Amino acid sequence: MSEFKIVVAGDEHLSYVDIILETIADAARVRGTGIAKRNPEYVKKKITEGKAIIALLGERFAGFCYIESWGHDKFVANSGLIVVDEFRGHGLAKAIKAEAFKLSRKKFPDAKIFGLTTGLAVMKINSELGYKPVTFSELTDDEEFWKGCQSCVNYDILQRTQRKHCLCTGMLYDPAKDYKILEPVKKQSGVFNKLKAAIKRK
Repeated sequence: MSEFKIVVAGDEHLSYVDIILETIADAARVRGTGIAKRNPEYVKKKITEGKAIIALLGERFAGFCYIESWGHDKFVANSGLIVVDEFRGHGLAKAIKAEAFKLSRKKFPDAKIFGLTTGLAVMKINSELGYKPVTFSELTDDEEFWKGCQSCVNYDILQRTQRKHCLCTGMLYDPAKDYKILEPVKKQSGVFNKLKAAIKRK
């Protein structure tokens, strides 16, 4: 992992927006499952607001994730997690997700952190960070968040079930209930030790 640079994205990373969107779109086509589309302006905004994590190998784009708050900052979602195919298998997704988690805790310390995913690998990472599987009713009721699902190929399922079920699994980290970081994550890198210390100070 030492060769990858994983940082909070800033203005200097705006040139990567196109490849970020291409990588997300390619992943959606290959998986044939739900990944909501993002537009360039939205991704640029996340970067300029300091609400995105980017991974680079030298100058090459390797991975990305961003955070967004909902329901008057009561909930935070870590979304758009993506790793370039050739860089998978190095624990990069876990490291990016952990940095996004740390950024979420820093910017919104009292918020519940949640996510929707169809990927088993992401579910495992979330579990190691302390997320628990929950029903959709425990997630934000912010209509703007759920509008983001409209571009997903599975949106009709969400509509038919009155937003109770879909192919995605809802996962939630509640800082008021659980500060546990599991051992596999702690051992990944020094990033996680810093994360544990930051959480304990809260």
